[in-house]
Amino acid sequence: MMSEVRERMVRSGEVELCAVEYGDTAHPTVVLVHGYPDSKEVWTPVAERLADRFHVVLYDVRGHGRSSAPAPLRGGFRLERLTDDFLAVANAVSPERPVHLVGHDWGSVQGWEFATVGRTEGRIASFTSISGPSLDHFGHWINQRLKRPTPRRAAQLLGQCAKSWYVYALHTPLLPELAWRGPLGRQWPKLLARAERLVPDSYPTRSLPDDAAHGAWLYRDNVRARLRNPRDDAYAHVPVQLITPLDDPFLSPRLYDDLERWAPDLRRRTLPTKHWVPRTRPDQLAEWIGQFVLAHQHADVGQPLGTAANRPAHRARSGRPPSRSARVQAAYAQRFAGQLVLVTGAGSGIGRATSFAFAEAGARVIAVDRDAQAASRTAELSRLLGAGAAWAETVDVSDEQAMEKLAARTATEHGVVDILVNNAGIGMSGSFLTTSTDDWRKVLDVNLWGVIHGCRAFAQQMVERGQGGHIVNTASAAAYQPSRALPAYSTSKAAVLMLSECLRAELSAHGIGVTAICPGIVNTNITATAHFTGASESEQERLRAKSSRLYRIRNYPPEKVADAVLNGVLRNAAVVPVTPEARGAHLLARLSPKALRAMARIDPPL
Repeated sequence: MMSEVRERMVRSGEVELCAVEYGDTAHPTVVLVHGYPDSKEVWTPVAERLADRFHVVLYDVRGHGRSSAPAPLRGGFRLERLTDDFLAVANAVSPERPVHLVGHDWGSVQGWEFATVGRTEGRIASFTSISGPSLDHFGHWINQRLKRPTPRRAAQLLGQCAKSWYVYALHTPLLPELAWRGPLGRQWPKLLARAERLVPDSYPTRSLPDDAAHGAWLYRDNVRARLRNPRDDAYAHVPVQLITPLDDPFLSPRLYDDLERWAPDLRRRTLPTKHWVPRTRPDQLAEWIGQFVLAHQHADVGQPLGTAANRPAHRARSGRPPSRSARVQAAYAQRFAGQLVLVTGAGSGIGRATSFAFAEAGARVIAVDRDAQAASRTAELSRLLGAGAAWAETVDVSDEQAMEKLAARTATEHGVVDILVNNAGIGMSGSFLTTSTDDWRKVLDVNLWGVIHGCRAFAQQMVERGQGGHIVNTASAAAYQPSRALPAYSTSKAAVLMLSECLRAELSAHGIGVTAICPGIVNTNITATAHFTGASESEQERLRAKSSRLYRIRNYPPEKVADAVLNGVLRNAAVVPVTPEARGAHLLARLSPKALRAMARIDPPL
């Protein structure tokens, strides 16, 4: 249900600021500050998603939207004046409690000022920064690369200078105003929709030409002065969450390399997307903001800088860097926290382990299995392991209509899936001559058509959203290692592998990665449910028990496959052989396929 929206005007010196409020004022207050050339409406999708849990406040920065502009404009947009505005809004909407601050673009640039100056201490409980560095930190970053140039630092500096072309243009007299109030202002909505793959709606607002013309003074009043003489005391006195879009055309991720120096209590997040995250990824932003606010709802914001609590914890305790597992988990949390991940075959084995791995990274998990009880158990345990949220769905992946309904229901209730893991599969062993037509249909319906149904239902949604995504298809080492005992199973998995390669080529233009995971012999229950063609029921049970025993002796855990899944998505790998035998067979398939064909003639010991 849409939260009631309340509007108020707040006086700050000579200007009036237009603020709107969502949600219950008894809840923690979250203030969202927009960037350039936006107005507060850029935050509307995020505010609507936060309003049921928080008191959410948006306001038009001076000179933007329905807020009045200072007179004269020159000098009226200095960060000191913008800090006055923020305090006026915070005091009006939350006079007795500190607020949680979130800024995007120039809203984040302002937020860094608010979070580092002394007069705001006690008024801010946490700060989430998106696509906007502190000008003081940026100035020190530039000075370090000019004073101690290395090839890498010089490349970083030149790269950011190229990305900052628009900053130079905005310093020119009158030209930005003429462009924004002329052709650029008229074409901007179309340019933005095309560049960021946005669906046209009520954003940007009609005030855009005036907003952008006034906002040019944000750059003129602040950028050169701060970059030339950056503050040496620009330390954050609040916990900071940094969200970095990896494909931002305006800001290099390298700008934040040394940020722990300035923000000791720092959490990093990354998104494989472009600049206008509040419009392109509102679900994920709302999840991350909500988690961070609740984690710091009762934060002690009055502790002075320089105390042990304000130093990086791992450095304060020891000089050793974090372990590899800690670094890996941090990388997974940065990449996957808050993302929506759907895993089929999640009731056991590799599917359950993969659900748990994404849950530990903070993702929102949808566990899908035809066994309702097993799916529910996976979702329940995922929540306990740290998932942002977890749900269970009971679906047979071989049912095309059921998969289409699942995709539609997921999009309506949770949003478009960011990562799809088509993992559901069944085992089948037996010679070609003993494999019936029904056997072929059964294994292909699940192992191949289940993957096709998943890709068709969810890839289309990813394409229409226009913000990329990732598909993981569980194939097998049997996809490239022929065997006389696995004709049907190997054929189904070889088809999945080739389907993945074809999809990867087609969907790359939409920013969607596709990875084929090829486990080898993994200790799961697939052998306990496998079908052995041409065998009687009593012989079936004997063969299942014997193959399960062999897999237990091998004892390769599904958790390692899950780690390979996350790492494969992180690297956008095309094919990921997992176990040593899978990697060896993959190498032989490239270097000596004749040797693999010879091995295929060996009768397995069952």
